[in-house]
Amino acid sequence: MQDSSFTPQHQATTAPDAAPTREGSLRRGLTLRHIRFIALGSAIGTGLFLGSADAIQFAGPSVLLAYVIGGAAVFMVMRAMGEMAMVHPVPGSFSDYATQYLGRWAGFVTGWSFAFEMALVAVADVTAFSLYMRFWFPGSPSWVWIVAVVAIIMGINLMKVKVYGEVEFWLTIVKVGAIIAMIVGGIALMLFGISLHDEVQPSVTNLWEQGGFFPHGFTGFLACFTVVMFAFGGVETIGITAGEAENPEKSIPGAVNTVPVRILLFYVLTMGVIMSLYPWSNIGDGGSPFVQIFSGLGIPAAAHILNVVVLTAAVSAINSDIYGAGRMLYGLAQRGLAPRSFTRVSSRGTPTMTVVAMGLVLVVGLVVNLLFENAFLYIATLVTFATVLVWVMILVTHLAMRRRRRLDGEGPSPFPTPWWPVASWAALAFMVFVVVLLGFFEDTRMSLIIGAAWLILLAILYPLTRRTRAASESAEG
Repeated sequence: MQDSSFTPQHQATTAPDAAPTREGSLRRGLTLRHIRFIALGSAIGTGLFLGSADAIQFAGPSVLLAYVIGGAAVFMVMRAMGEMAMVHPVPGSFSDYATQYLGRWAGFVTGWSFAFEMALVAVADVTAFSLYMRFWFPGSPSWVWIVAVVAIIMGINLMKVKVYGEVEFWLTIVKVGAIIAMIVGGIALMLFGISLHDEVQPSVTNLWEQGGFFPHGFTGFLACFTVVMFAFGGVETIGITAGEAENPEKSIPGAVNTVPVRILLFYVLTMGVIMSLYPWSNIGDGGSPFVQIFSGLGIPAAAHILNVVVLTAAVSAINSDIYGAGRMLYGLAQRGLAPRSFTRVSSRGTPTMTVVAMGLVLVVGLVVNLLFENAFLYIATLVTFATVLVWVMILVTHLAMRRRRRLDGEGPSPFPTPWWPVASWAALAFMVFVVVLLGFFEDTRMSLIIGAAWLILLAILYPLTRRTRAASESAEG
């Protein structure tokens, strides 16, 4: 049954210059340029700059195939989300769609799981930011840098959404520039025969001559998917931008169609260049793969350059996390699935209370990291579970939407998914397979346990939304 509080037509046609009220509407200020780089930047962060070494250690050169397969599945998730965003360009995005096509419980789980995912990633990135700063300022207390970056990010997200889009655009430029420099530099090293390691000469043949393409067998290949899919996490943030895009009919398809190809090129080509230059078994020893490449180019300040890049990546990731979670909570609150105070919008057209709430989450995360030594491990495994859970809900919701449109006799949508329905079902089966994989490996098994506890917590809290919904309907009446 469709939720009566779901009104996509009204949301999609909100005038961009309408004056927001205490519970007003978000303002459209994100251009095609902003959205493309937001989607691109959200999936290029610590998963590539630092976490890629772990994926390589799991699978060796076969990690390239894993990135191709995982990227193809994520592309289908993005196409499914893009089609729904074209039909219903609203704040809250895929949580709204799950509510309409699967019910309020599905919308509640999808929305809060995404917000939870973004909050956890933000906590991890804030912690990483403090570690990066201590490279230049050894001995300095972590809380100083955490407080500083939280204040900066809060300030950006409390301004007009166009400011957020501009900041994210330039931060992504820095990250992409570093990746391109590494690829070009690595190819140059191969062309001139400059070796980065005494035992290995630069050549693409190193992808299969250093123990074979599957050095750890099929088991190692499967294990790397738990890291690979974590690296792609965040691409779904593009769906959140639909409610604030100036021209969603043009910007959403443009971003969805171009970004997945770029991500695959960046990940696959970058990893391929690195493993052609350096023994894959030694990648990450004593530093990042990026440091090894820049050092091989004879750049004495390689470590400092990398530190600037990873700092930029961390700020960009935190910025996107706060934005995505805040807008999702705003959409949930509009439907009575979150505290009504989260619908408050400032004169700049930003959801003030949701941004403040995410700031408080980062403070709590700081305390957790100070009290628990292995907090980052649990955070990372939880993010993996929450990310795949959100992707599964997006795919299931999309299947339900297509079925509803067919039963209602509606024509094709403005942005239909390709290879329907085989590719969509294949992507869903793959995502379920990744969840099952989490339980087969000791390092990731904890994510299933904590993930189950998270779903139980949501089941306990869900009945409270009836009171929130009743209050919302009473106020509207």
